[in-house]
Amino acid sequence: MDRETNSCLFVLLIGVLLSFSPPYVISQSDSCSSALAVSDLIPFNTSSLYCTNAWSSQSFILRYGKNGANTWSFVLSAPDRGTYIAIGFSSNGKMDGSSTMAGWISSNGGTGVAKQYYLGGYSSDSCPPDQGSLPLVANTSLIVSQSSQLYLAFQLNTQMPQWSHLIYAVGPSGSLPSNNYLPEHSSKASASVDYSAGTLSGAGSGSSFNKARWHGLLVALGWGILMPVGIMMARYFKKYDPFWFYAHISIQGAGFVLGLVGIIIGFSLNDDGVNNVDVHKAIGIIILVFGALQIKAFFIRPVKTSKIRRYWNWYHHNIGRAAVILGIVNIFIGLDIASESTGWTVAYGIFLALWGLSCIFLEVKSWMAGRDYQ
Repeated sequence: MDRETNSCLFVLLIGVLLSFSPPYVISQSDSCSSALAVSDLIPFNTSSLYCTNAWSSQSFILRYGKNGANTWSFVLSAPDRGTYIAIGFSSNGKMDGSSTMAGWISSNGGTGVAKQYYLGGYSSDSCPPDQGSLPLVANTSLIVSQSSQLYLAFQLNTQMPQWSHLIYAVGPSGSLPSNNYLPEHSSKASASVDYSAGTLSGAGSGSSFNKARWHGLLVALGWGILMPVGIMMARYFKKYDPFWFYAHISIQGAGFVLGLVGIIIGFSLNDDGVNNVDVHKAIGIIILVFGALQIKAFFIRPVKTSKIRRYWNWYHHNIGRAAVILGIVNIFIGLDIASESTGWTVAYGIFLALWGLSCIFLEVKSWMAGRDYQ
């Protein structure tokens, strides 16, 4: 096998994709324009709390504010889907290593359970209950249900919360914790917060979380799927001239446009305190430059009989391979930044496996037929 085949196999081994679960559309019975319906059931004053649409796609409403010199109050409300709701506190916007308050209404007698958790990973065992660094005020943590709406309330004993990011999560619909261990969340979001100003950016605005998903989806589709398919078209279907050429430039062109839009969206996301985001951005810029060079290559493409055609081939092929490989590497970094679950990683792994096997099959078939790729 030649270098081009080795490139296909190398790309196969390093690919992985973001998880894109569709938002769960639900009605909202609580809003910031109305008074807190369960204020009489919460053991602290809620009248002067800030209120924000914390997570629009899940109808999360967050009320928070300072009560006294060293006390901060929080009330999170969300539709009751027969599972838990959670709010975490993180210094970098990631779930791992954060402390979280989670609550649910048990199926046995409708008792409310509100507990602190330390998030050490994605499995239930790595998120033990009654652990974490939140300085909870005793006897203020509870969860209540009214009109199919959950209200998780608690207070922190601190002059100013030290965590710059809030994380929201919701469990799988109809799935309650077992022995107080949480099942893996079905969806999550994060937002940066300015406690003193009472402002949130990110998921709190109801758009940045969706923008982050669109960023990942477009870049992954453009650079992680269409580009490898376009390479395969140019490599193995040249006998179908000129179909292969128009298919190749159409697929690569669509991949470039989707990737470009995804990168532009990515630069508009809030990334304060997020680990590795500078590396992620830098690689994204390099990919964009390589993609632009490929567009330029299309317009300066010499005829096949030209003496410089071999140098153009080297330039076009290797810049293209580098762009695709960097794109897939950057998907790895994006997954780490987003702290996504591994469900869709498997799906993309299956795509890459099928793509790689197809490359191998077509390569062997072409080699046996003695086809010349020059």
